[in-house]
Amino acid sequence: MYLRIGWAKATRGPVAAPSFKTRVTVMIAARNEEESIGKTINDLLAQDYPKHLIEIIIVDDHSTDNTANIIRSYEAQGVKLLQLQLGDALNSYKKKAIAEAIKLSTGDFLMATDADCRMGTSWISTVVGFYEQNDLVMISSPVTYFQEQSVFERMQTLDFSSLIGMGGSFMTNGFAATCNGANFAYRKDVFYEVGGFTGIDELASGDDELLLHKVAVKYPGRIAFLKRREAIVYTHAKPNLKEFMQQRRRWASKSTKYKDKRMVAFALSVWLCNFMLLFTAVLGLFNLYFLKLFLITIGVKYIIDLIYMTPIMNFLKRRELLWYVSFTLPANIIYFIIIGFLGKNKKYAWKGRMVK
Repeated sequence: MYLRIGWAKATRGPVAAPSFKTRVTVMIAARNEEESIGKTINDLLAQDYPKHLIEIIIVDDHSTDNTANIIRSYEAQGVKLLQLQLGDALNSYKKKAIAEAIKLSTGDFLMATDADCRMGTSWISTVVGFYEQNDLVMISSPVTYFQEQSVFERMQTLDFSSLIGMGGSFMTNGFAATCNGANFAYRKDVFYEVGGFTGIDELASGDDELLLHKVAVKYPGRIAFLKRREAIVYTHAKPNLKEFMQQRRRWASKSTKYKDKRMVAFALSVWLCNFMLLFTAVLGLFNLYFLKLFLITIGVKYIIDLIYMTPIMNFLKRRELLWYVSFTLPANIIYFIIIGFLGKNKKYAWKGRMVK
């Protein structure tokens, strides 16, 4: 109910048309994205935001395919290519790429997305309009999957939507807990004011969530979630279980850097809830009482999940995916427990590298 109330209260952005004056820098870190980077750039060039106020910087992170050449082909249209040049190996290549893009940027307001994302023509204007009409320093906006090719991918869309809804709900309730770097915006001066990625740069992941936590300490009331369809960024689910588990291990690895006790308590309670459900199910194989307890508990959780997820899927216009709650519920129980253990294993594969 706490999350549902937060989602209901989440702002839908400005009603009046803003008079844009903010210089915006869009940043992308790209590695081996030749199949998608052109589509992303075309979406950015098609934005209805004033062209003289947009700067696009794409950092090529040692791609071994044609990514850099594709980006270079757009230079005449104002797209800037920055190729990462590193003598020594790093662990957090993405944070380094973003930090280098920020150094080069001329915009006062930074908008980060990924090289495999798509967005509508009003993405920038919607986010910046919200920023200009509110006294904010950081904005998180929705991300969702699209163009699913299988039941597994549609299950991921439902699961991922629950995480986006949770982040938005918490943020609206005044608790900046989580966000997604594929649709993340903040003031450049605030990035430097909190020390950028210093203190969180030893982890490969966390360019979004851990930065959010740093900013929330200094500006607790000036971070917001923008619940507006024009602000949605679209990306793709993982095609197979191996890539899905690597992604979730990467996300779980950030929990080792949580400093807010509320966030630690929340993450632990989610894991314990799922562990106890599975434990009760196992006991139910040998004892009728525990079997009844498990069935009642899982039934209640099913109802709660539907109550929570319905408004989120309505917003995303993917209500039909609610039918997949029956599949994702038992799958979530198992994968949450596994990821809780694997997240403590420091190394995982990301973009063809082993990082931690």
